[in-house]
Amino acid sequence: MKLLKIKKITGKIVVETGLHIGAGNETIEIGGMDNPVTKDPVTGQPYIPGSSLKGKIRSLLEWKYSKFANKDGKITGDPCNCGEIDCFICRIFGCADIKKRNPKLGPTRVVFRDCFLNEDYFKSIEKQIDTLIEEKHENSINRINSSAVPRNLERVVPGAEFDFEIIYKIYDMDDGGKSDEDNFKYIKEGIELIQDDYLGGGGSRGNGKISIEEYKEEDL
Repeated sequence: MKLLKIKKITGKIVVETGLHIGAGNETIEIGGMDNPVTKDPVTGQPYIPGSSLKGKIRSLLEWKYSKFANKDGKITGDPCNCGEIDCFICRIFGCADIKKRNPKLGPTRVVFRDCFLNEDYFKSIEKQIDTLIEEKHENSINRINSSAVPRNLERVVPGAEFDFEIIYKIYDMDDGGKSDEDNFKYIKEGIELIQDDYLGGGGSRGNGKISIEEYKEEDL
């Protein structure tokens, strides 16, 4: 196996509606935030983890092409881990099940970088950086007694811009199936799918609509 080519996709993720990618919070102080967004521990600025972008694109492709994990013929809901060499999901995104993974499958083809605030965008809002994150208050309503259970979460405000970078590696595999070059189309398709869906949590409640701008492909 030999690495033949590396392709790079770059661009901007523009937040269209409030974006919530949770950081988790094991302890909540009185009056504290239930669901804070993920922030850089050094700068305190929000960012989009590469794992969130990768997981969402993988999930959308699995839904479109019915590529789910199954046990005894029943769908488990877990990511595809069939490990077959002709499975574009396992080939592109990797297979975590070592027992099932075909040794000829090779390494994961795609790398998703963490997405940080676009430099020009940051400069434009630097003096109002405190307005970059908003608190959204929601209620779950009991259908019988109409009582409300409140919850609050942080969201990155609409208009925020994050730079993204995706690396795709092409190997010289002679396995009789589709080549890594052919499978590159699925990455581009996933980027299109995510713009019609949502990123992060609470998408059914209006969160996470994004658009992609300044899309660019190049060979390294």
